[in-house]
Amino acid sequence: MAAVRVLRTWSRGAGRLICVRYFQTCSNVHVLKPKYVCFFGYPSFKYSHPHQLLKTTAALHGQVVQFKLSDIGEGIREVTVKEWFVKEGDTVSQFDSICEVQSDKASVTITSRYDGVIKKLYYNLDDIAYVGKPLVDIETEALKDSEEDVVETPAVSHDEHIHQEIKGQKTLATPAVRRLAMENNIKLSEVVGSGRDGRILKEDILNYLEKQTGAILPPSPKAEIIPPPPKPKDRTVPIPISKSPLFTGKDITEPVKGFQKAMVKTMSAALKIPHFGYCDEVDVTELVKLREELKPIAAARGIKLSFMPFFLKAASLGLLQFPILNSSVDENCQNITYKASHNIGIAMDTEQGLIVPNVKNVQIRSVFEIATELNRLQKLGSAGQLSTSDLTGGTFTLSNIGSIGGTYTKPVILPPEVAIGALGSIMALPRFNQKGEVYKAQIMNVSWSADHRIIDGATMSRFSNLWKSYLENPAFMLLDLK
Repeated sequence: MAAVRVLRTWSRGAGRLICVRYFQTCSNVHVLKPKYVCFFGYPSFKYSHPHQLLKTTAALHGQVVQFKLSDIGEGIREVTVKEWFVKEGDTVSQFDSICEVQSDKASVTITSRYDGVIKKLYYNLDDIAYVGKPLVDIETEALKDSEEDVVETPAVSHDEHIHQEIKGQKTLATPAVRRLAMENNIKLSEVVGSGRDGRILKEDILNYLEKQTGAILPPSPKAEIIPPPPKPKDRTVPIPISKSPLFTGKDITEPVKGFQKAMVKTMSAALKIPHFGYCDEVDVTELVKLREELKPIAAARGIKLSFMPFFLKAASLGLLQFPILNSSVDENCQNITYKASHNIGIAMDTEQGLIVPNVKNVQIRSVFEIATELNRLQKLGSAGQLSTSDLTGGTFTLSNIGSIGGTYTKPVILPPEVAIGALGSIMALPRFNQKGEVYKAQIMNVSWSADHRIIDGATMSRFSNLWKSYLENPAFMLLDLK
């Protein structure tokens, strides 16, 4: 029987714990995984130590490692596998894309933490995968070196890098935020999170970096100026060919998942809110003229200019005067939180279902900047690639149901928000001017819903009148823009 010798070396330096563990069988020296030591043909034994060791990605002689689905934040416990980027037998490296998963809030691309060969896929497309359960088996490469240092960092655990334990407290941040902090050598424990439950956002990292270094962060890259393409004279618009419905004669039962599952949860919570409805019509004739004048300028900057940027900016100006509409209440409706940022959501119809991404900080954005952000959200929404950050943190919502059709609707509030507006289609209708003359007007109807526990009808009406005045006289917005 070969003699086995176990050696452990501990040293402390620069505030970090360094552990070198290896065993020697005859003349071969190998590195062992922390905590567990397994000898060929012998039972495993566990080495306990008051410090938790960081798990490594190294393995011995092509060991098969179960790659598990890590916590992706926002309380998500299960996801739907939408696309595999690898198959059994493929070779992958660290940070290579493994698959794309769809939660009830966003799409997330899962990347590999190992170098090796894919041995097994645990799920088929559209299967439900659970956090903490294996996604794939990866046969890792054997170690080239005879020993390896395992460094324990008290900041982050390798397997669960979403929740960070610091002195008994959890620091909440997404992987992208953690990576940004790591690249700039920022300790998350020193950053104050402004998100929900103290979650650290990307903006928090950038603000911290600016304060520490005094550096001025580079502005967002400007869109390349592209001249609008010439319009052909005899251009015909292709008529989309819709597929004929397939009649099978059988009932089909399928699970509720993805965005539909999120809708079930959100709308069930909305039933507890006493809704107050208010409707009005808006003459957007002047706004239609203004948009037509600005469309070529926006197109030259590579941006599609719709009516929504004007609707969002007018709503933000109104929220400055009526902050109660940009607030939230706790579950027992005992406390009201007035939101500093105007993160206005826009209901978006996609192939995956209804989603509501939001434009962050509308109160400090120009109309063109809002249009740029809407273009980005619409592009990502159509591709099903919106991030969790894009879909969370909303404080007020507008639904442009009129882009599909319809005049009036009864929008449902998205908790924890307290108000929502739905915009009907713009129609050319006859109206009377101040002289009693009939003229052709561009009329749009708006339907508001508000939480009647904290918002009364007078407040909703005054807000609607102010929002309406900005749209009927766009020049009025110049007086209140900052």
